[in-house]
Amino acid sequence: MKAYNLNTQAPERLSDAYWGYHLILDCQQCDTSKITHADTIRAFAKRLVSKINMKAFGEPIVEHFATESLKTGGYSLVQLIETSSITGHFIDANGDAYLDIFSCQYFDTNEAQQVVRDFFNPSQIKVTYLTRQA
Repeated sequence: MKAYNLNTQAPERLSDAYWGYHLILDCQQCDTSKITHADTIRAFAKRLVSKINMKAFGEPIVEHFATESLKTGGYSLVQLIETSSITGHFIDANGDAYLDIFSCQYFDTNEAQQVVRDFFNPSQIKVTYLTRQA
């Protein structure tokens, strides 16, 4: 497994030899009026699936968790895709969001980041990109 800390730059397609591609986005200070609404998060998941040319398997699951903790409370997202999954957790208190996109089908990481920016307007995104091969 190779890790690429790319800031906001997406890699070119690395190789067909890899089994999977994993984009990890740590988003700071998103618009809390958006990350605290389940319908917005559902719409985000659907747009993301479309923009990165994936096929959703069912509807996105969006549930509010950890309500007893101001530090961790917020919505969690799971969207199964035919080639793996998209997951995320959105922190109510500070607007931070943690997103993972994993697929055995290559996808455009710039497009994924743009969807995040368009929906949640984070002040900063820390990008980590992994290629997976057993």
